[in-house]
Amino acid sequence: MTTITLGKNQYGKAEVRVVRVTRDTARHEIEDLNVTSQLRGDFADAHFTGDNANVVATDTQKNTVYAFAKDGIGSPEEYLLRLGRHFTGEFDWVTGGRWEADQYTWERIDVDGQGHDHSFVRGGTETRTALVEIDGEQTTIIAGLTDLKVLKSTESGFVGYPKDRYTTLKETTDRILATSVTAKWRYNRNDLDFNAAFADVRRLLLEAFSANYSYALQNTLHDMAAAVLEAHDEIDEIRFSTPNSHHFVVDLSPFGLENPNEVFYAADRPYGLIEASFLREGADADHRVWDGVAGFC
Repeated sequence: MTTITLGKNQYGKAEVRVVRVTRDTARHEIEDLNVTSQLRGDFADAHFTGDNANVVATDTQKNTVYAFAKDGIGSPEEYLLRLGRHFTGEFDWVTGGRWEADQYTWERIDVDGQGHDHSFVRGGTETRTALVEIDGEQTTIIAGLTDLKVLKSTESGFVGYPKDRYTTLKETTDRILATSVTAKWRYNRNDLDFNAAFADVRRLLLEAFSANYSYALQNTLHDMAAAVLEAHDEIDEIRFSTPNSHHFVVDLSPFGLENPNEVFYAADRPYGLIEASFLREGADADHRVWDGVAGFC
């Protein structure tokens, strides 16, 4: 008979929506997370013999997500660290796992120029993300964001690229550069003020996107990564996945009108997809934490 062994495996409860309202005063605060918990460890018997003695029910994992929210969330990274340490400490056979969260932003509704105490509107275009992986004694944290929509209306061009018989794109030194940024960065420490770090990284990304002339989106990603890595020595690596949101100048000449880069049509597909990782010198370029991340980042 063929001998079968069990390879990498994990299991848990995916996409647990938990909303925590802090109502200690009349001015409430909202934290809104979508949490996934996945455990790793000694689960061979469950696969081979149907013995569930080591299987912490996914429903139990869901309930733990809710119960831990009672004590507050603070930051998604800190919250996931608490969950991971609980599962690896409570059950001897759970040797590690992955805990991920998307955090949705709510902003206060303005009423007569003041933010309302307990009425909110979904804010921003992006979603904050966090991932904690525990593997034995090693804990790795990845923070990030998705769908951060940015656009610069000039100071961008694209020239000097190779051309063959299939090339129709015209060179330009003045174009719209727009994208929806997914960025994830890997910390080398876990004793941080994660909310402050996230806010500063987001600020640096936006400032660097705006600061320099862009010769290509690749060039701008380098500028964004450099700003983050130079300012934050607790970050070893940052990765980007950035679809080009193409804006094409509309030909108004049939109507007897000129169009000096004023009227565009935005094409949603096909689109260029630019992805890259940037690391500080000496950092692990193939860290195993990325193995379970879908796509490039």
